[in-house]
Amino acid sequence: MPKKLMSIVGVRPNFVKLAALNDLLSEKNEHVIVHTGQHYDFELSKAFFECLNLPTPNYNLEVGSGTHGYQLGEIIKRLESVLTEEKPDLVIVYGDCNSTLAGALAAVKLHIKIAHVEAGYRSYDKTMPEEINRLLTDHISDLLFAPTKNAVNNLKKENIHGAIYLTGDVMVDVLYKYKDISERKSQILNKLGINPKEYILVTIHRENNTEIKERLGNIVKALTKIKKYKLVLPIHPRTEKALQKTGLFKQLKSNVNLIITPPLNYLDFIKLEKNALKILTDSGGVQKEAYFLGVPCVTLRSTTEVIETVKEGWNILTDVDVNKILNAVENFNPEGKAPRESLGKGDAAQKIAKIINNLDF
Repeated sequence: MPKKLMSIVGVRPNFVKLAALNDLLSEKNEHVIVHTGQHYDFELSKAFFECLNLPTPNYNLEVGSGTHGYQLGEIIKRLESVLTEEKPDLVIVYGDCNSTLAGALAAVKLHIKIAHVEAGYRSYDKTMPEEINRLLTDHISDLLFAPTKNAVNNLKKENIHGAIYLTGDVMVDVLYKYKDISERKSQILNKLGINPKEYILVTIHRENNTEIKERLGNIVKALTKIKKYKLVLPIHPRTEKALQKTGLFKQLKSNVNLIITPPLNYLDFIKLEKNALKILTDSGGVQKEAYFLGVPCVTLRSTTEVIETVKEGWNILTDVDVNKILNAVENFNPEGKAPRESLGKGDAAQKIAKIINNLDF
C-alpha cells in the first residue's frame, strides 16, 4: 500500500544517504523531501543535489547557521507546520546532525513514526554534539536501520524499544554507484595539478577541533611539518572562520605544499579520496569512505563511531598529537586487507526500502 514518506536532510552527508534511497522510496510511495537549510551554502547544496541526481527539495526551511540551540529550535518550529500540513506516515532522518535530532523531535511530538538511517553508531564521547544527536534520535525512533553488527549490539545494550534491522551502511551503496563515474567525469586532479598517490587529502570540521584553539593549533602545526607530500584541504566554512579568528591561517599557509580549495561536490571529493596516498580527517563519513576505497586513514580524534575501520587496520586514531600524526603519515601503511565488507556490500538501501514498503501503518 502506498505511503506518504518524508525525508528530512540538512547537511552534505545527509544528501549522500538520501541519494541511496530516494529512487527506491519514490517508486511505490509519495516521498516529500525537506531541506532544513542547516547547510547554509545554497550553491553547494544545489551542486550536491545535482551531481547525485536528487530532485529539488519540496521544502527548504532556510534555518542557516547558528548555535545548537538556535538550529534545533528553529528547525522544530518551522518543521512542525510542514508536518502538520503534509501529515506523513513516516519521517525518515539520516545520520547525526542537528537536523536529524530536530526532525525526530518534531515528528515524535506529533505522534508520527520515525525511521533512523544509520542508527547505532557510537563513539561514547558525549563532548561530540553528533553523539548526543544520534543517541537521542535512536531512543525515540520506531525503525532503526543499523549499518553494522556493532551498531546493532550498541542498540540492544541500550534497550532500544524500536525495531532494529541490520542493513549495512547506505554510504557504501552510493560509493559503489559513483566511484567509477567520478573517476571518469571529475577533472579535479588536473584542475589542482596533482597526480594519484602523490598527495594527502585533509578534512577538518569537528567542533572540538575548530573551536578549541589549542587543538586547532596542533593540527596546523602538524600540517606545516608535512613537507614530503602535497596536502589538499577542501576547507569547511567553520574551519576557515576558526583559522581566521585564531590567526592560524597565516601559519597554515606557510606550507608551500598545501593546496586549499573551497568545499567540493561529491564527484570531485570521491575522486580525491580514491586517489589519495592517505587521508587525514575528523569526519565519520570520510573514515567510512576511506575504508571502502582502501585508502589508509589517519583520524584526528581520540574516539570513532566507526570502530570497524580501526579493528580491521585501515584507520588509526592519533587525536591531535603532533608526533602521532607525523608518525602515522610516514609509517601507517596497512596491507591490502580485503574484502572490507563490515559496512555492507552495497545493498543497504534495497533492504531499507523493502522494509519500509512492506510496513502496514
